[in-house]
Amino acid sequence: MTGLTVLAVDDENPALDELSYLLGRHESVSTVHRASDATEALRTLAEHPIDVAFLDISMPGLSGMELAGVLANYTSPPAIVFVTAHDDRAVEAFDVGAVDYLLKPLRAARLNQAIARILAAQSDDGSAAGESAPAAPVAPPAQTPADDVIPVELGGVTSLVRRDAISWIEAVGDYARLHTDSGAHLVRVTLSTLESRWSSAGFARVHRSYLVALPMVTGLRSTGASTMVRVRANGASPAVELPVSRRQVRELKDRLVRDPLRTFRSGRTDDGDD
Repeated sequence: MTGLTVLAVDDENPALDELSYLLGRHESVSTVHRASDATEALRTLAEHPIDVAFLDISMPGLSGMELAGVLANYTSPPAIVFVTAHDDRAVEAFDVGAVDYLLKPLRAARLNQAIARILAAQSDDGSAAGESAPAAPVAPPAQTPADDVIPVELGGVTSLVRRDAISWIEAVGDYARLHTDSGAHLVRVTLSTLESRWSSAGFARVHRSYLVALPMVTGLRSTGASTMVRVRANGASPAVELPVSRRQVRELKDRLVRDPLRTFRSGRTDDGDD
């Protein structure tokens, strides 16, 4: 089994030198090709089978994000890893199918994690570097749809939070706070965006400030003119109560009854007090 053939793309020579050096030192990388812009990268991709492309985002001409969009149309596209100084493009990066998102200055340990993730993904897909036909690059496996996970940044490290681990989401201006069994995570995406993406996956807007996962709803409590929805985090007790806006009450009740993704894990849904 041979190692990965990778393409490093960055318009800044010092950054390209550092990335190429770290990639070249890795025991699972056999060949490192370099490109200083998207045009040179596309030329290299036409001439060589590439397993993984490490892309900067801000480049003259086509940006790294635009280049990734072009590569997505290939019959057998390379896996994509972004290496960038921008910490606010992670959601967009994973929307275009990136395997990982690394922040500059690049650390060898973090790069190793990205390569390990790529190798693990290839293994899960029943393939290994160097075993694909030489005329075609190794395609990244489609393990889960991009919307099944959402990237979060903490201490310069990008982690992936699974959608089914999220109990409820709170609007914080142009950000959203994801509440999970592992804690709360602030991400740079609006509640409206998540609502449009995840409504078909069992998430319901109950208030202008809250989106809830229907499988995590354990009940409704009405007191006079107000209605509260009880939502529990995975493995957590007691449930949190969130307000339901008056115009959302009927729709929420309907979805709790008819939503095909609705699976009560504990408790019951009712219209009154316990």
